[in-house]
Amino acid sequence: MILLDYSQIALSNIIVQKLNDEAMIRHMILNSIRMYNKRYRNDYGQMVICADGMNTWRKAFYPEYKASRKKGRDSSGLDWQEIFRVLNLVRDEIKENLPYKVLHLEGCEADDIIGALTYKTQEFGSFEPIMIISSDKDFIQLQKFSNVKQFSPIQKKAVTDKHPRKYLFEHICRGDKGDGIPNILSPDNCFVDEIRQTPLKQNLIDTWIDDESIMPEEIKRNFHRNKRLIDLNEIPEDIYNNIVNTYDDQKPAMKMKVLNYLIKKRCNNLIEVVEEFYNG
Repeated sequence: MILLDYSQIALSNIIVQKLNDEAMIRHMILNSIRMYNKRYRNDYGQMVICADGMNTWRKAFYPEYKASRKKGRDSSGLDWQEIFRVLNLVRDEIKENLPYKVLHLEGCEADDIIGALTYKTQEFGSFEPIMIISSDKDFIQLQKFSNVKQFSPIQKKAVTDKHPRKYLFEHICRGDKGDGIPNILSPDNCFVDEIRQTPLKQNLIDTWIDDESIMPEEIKRNFHRNKRLIDLNEIPEDIYNNIVNTYDDQKPAMKMKVLNYLIKKRCNNLIEVVEEFYNG
């Protein structure tokens, strides 16, 4: 299974290339999908497009989640309302016309979809090989499973870590500034109110990794806050079941629709390599 992080793939290219035009954004997304499908289909099988939904459960659990991202978007000079309109449009076009399952569910992010489908491969000893296409280091934790690999489109190389379980523990302790998650020594409103984080030294992490029960109560509370937000084994059961059931029930579009779609959208360069969109 090839699990493609739709928003991460698209936005990384849009920001770097300063894309605003609908046709250019569509071509960039489709060409990326074609390229990764061609590269990995023989070894990993069917591609699944994993897209962010609205009203994520993390935001309900932790209102400060990703709350600072709007400031960065506002200062970028890009028309984000138009960009998100195009991303949603192309996502729906892919679901309608390309031979892939496209998962886009209320209340969950692409991270949840990738996490849930990866955990699903551990059931009943199936261990289906997984290739995650994303530069997001949150997915390193899934490399604790021997059937999981990850490729970073930004760095254009494999994402690896010899100790994914240790990486996850340190990631939980240090938080994630990009997602508005402070380290476990700092309060919930740290980034929203632009409060400087309390420095967290490595020796403390090394002490707690052996026995997190010795953490002071306030720090332990913050640890579990971060664990809930970062650890993909913490996906709520109803969200997990919805992802897995949607995946099992969804039927991808017939591959005969691909060519007509590319012709209709005047993707002339992609018409010449239409077979590279097909599954292995």
